[in-house]
Amino acid sequence: MSLAALHPQIVHFVIALLFVGVLLRCVSLTGRVPFTGPAAALLLLVGTGAAVLAVQSGTAAHGPVERVPGARAAVMEHEEWGQRTRNIFLVVAALEIAALVPAVSRWRKWVLAASALVGLGGAVSLYQAADLGGDLVYAYAGGVGIRSGDPADVGRLLVAGLYHQAMLERKAGRPADAAGLVGQLAQRYPDDTSARLLAVESLIVDQHDGKAALAALKWFPAAPDSRFLRFRVGLLRADAFAASGMADSAKAQLQAMAREFSNNRAIEDRLGKLK
Repeated sequence: MSLAALHPQIVHFVIALLFVGVLLRCVSLTGRVPFTGPAAALLLLVGTGAAVLAVQSGTAAHGPVERVPGARAAVMEHEEWGQRTRNIFLVVAALEIAALVPAVSRWRKWVLAASALVGLGGAVSLYQAADLGGDLVYAYAGGVGIRSGDPADVGRLLVAGLYHQAMLERKAGRPADAAGLVGQLAQRYPDDTSARLLAVESLIVDQHDGKAALAALKWFPAAPDSRFLRFRVGLLRADAFAASGMADSAKAQLQAMAREFSNNRAIEDRLGKLK
């Protein structure tokens, strides 16, 4: 596995080691908890080494991510804060090492106080870098789907994008756009059960075509082996009956489901609407 692929693991170690290291260094200055001094030195030195690796792994990983339209500025800002954090903690590490030198023992307390002060600034920088890294992943899908090198991961990224955009279109009152996106998903993955179910749901919710939904549901067995699938298909079948004006069939379907899925709110709500 390349260093780029290890970037998420490395940065989590950096965050944990350095935040705790700075905290312990601050506590050690009180002199009340003796173990915090050596523990802080160890964590800060190891964490700084990890920060150096984090910058290297991030640099190795950034190429494909920053080529995504609109993502380059976010990548560069995250990189700048990551490098700034590394540089600050290199100063902290130097101070921690200096405090271990016998010739500096007279000023050891002041050197450690400086380490704590610089470390607090580094912690602020580390938080900013981590926050921007989170934005890069969750707002720009940076690295999502490409980290492992498995083409199937990119496919899952596409599925997630089509699904979430379809839900947004539906929520915004654009059912035709939602149906189009769901149709793309179902067309690309014709044998995927969840994609088929989503397409059936879209026929009911977005296109109000209960008869087409009932026809599509014939692909599924009347009583699927999976409990989850029985519930999902059953609800869709009931909704399709209702959308087709077949209220009695919808009610019978829901009543049959209620015997297996007792006290289920979704079933009860649908039965209430049919009364």
